[in-house]
Amino acid sequence: MRLDKFLKVSRIIKRRTVAKEVCDTGKVLVNGRVAKPGTDVKVGDIIEIQYASGAIKAQVNDVSEHVTKAEAEKMYKIISGKEIE
Repeated sequence: MRLDKFLKVSRIIKRRTVAKEVCDTGKVLVNGRVAKPGTDVKVGDIIEIQYASGAIKAQVNDVSEHVTKAEAEKMYKIISGKEIE
């Protein structure tokens, strides 16, 4: 699954266009490397996102195409930092 789509489906970032913009600015790393919006995300990958007010590091647990809001939280596990509301 594409990185920008994963960020949107998992609800880490609310809109895909915003996820794409964040990736384009180089603020997202996948397994320690700067990632573009089209980077393929697999189970077990570590995603790091740098926000203005901090950063989060999350491990990918699932890459389902369509999930409910309740199931979205199961798609990843926060390793460090905290989610932006």
